[in-house]
Amino acid sequence: MIRYLSASLIGAGGIAILLSLGIWQLQRLEWKKTVLAEIDAQIHAAPTEVPELGGLDPVAARFRPVQVAGRTTGEEIHVLSGKKDIGPGYEIIAAFVTASGRRILLDRGFVPDAAQRDPRPATELSVTGNLHWPEEADSYTPAPDLGRGIWFARDVPAMAKHLGTEPLLVVVRTSDGAAQGIVPVPVDTANIPNDHLNYAITWFSLAIVWLGMTVFLLWRIRQGTD
Repeated sequence: MIRYLSASLIGAGGIAILLSLGIWQLQRLEWKKTVLAEIDAQIHAAPTEVPELGGLDPVAARFRPVQVAGRTTGEEIHVLSGKKDIGPGYEIIAAFVTASGRRILLDRGFVPDAAQRDPRPATELSVTGNLHWPEEADSYTPAPDLGRGIWFARDVPAMAKHLGTEPLLVVVRTSDGAAQGIVPVPVDTANIPNDHLNYAITWFSLAIVWLGMTVFLLWRIRQGTD
């Protein structure tokens, strides 16, 4: 009887813990949906002028919509990338001089691998886009291959130093001017992970497995008692 009771308590405790973890992940799912909705609203808000860098908080200003007019300089960084329907290619990060004379970074968008070396001379552009500080570089990211002009992540401070600009990146959403074969890749929430539903399903599945193991254990104990 003691073995029967102990197995029942262990089984019930394990199931309760696993179910509570699944419910917690469902709560996190709703929280993440709210966060993503707020980010979407911020991304698509009315654009403003590009703010001055002094005192700018990259966390608070991330995704802020902006408008800016100016001219590319012909100086570029090519960041290794890819698009589902196109294949491998590069994000074109250009040095951009605004109408007020500031030098900033402009993520103009994507070109396929074959177009990496196509000429893209300096051109006038009027851009609507979003401020962004991508968190792509880490300790495992290879150093840029400056000989081939290839970078492996959008590291804003490093790119700014290389091109002699402010450490401020505008990702193009729409642009009036010569596209030069570049397809804009606007900021959106598609790449922000939201795996809480999968986590919840995992915990609930483990609860079902635990229940099955508990029932089997209780059956074995009863068989042994008989």
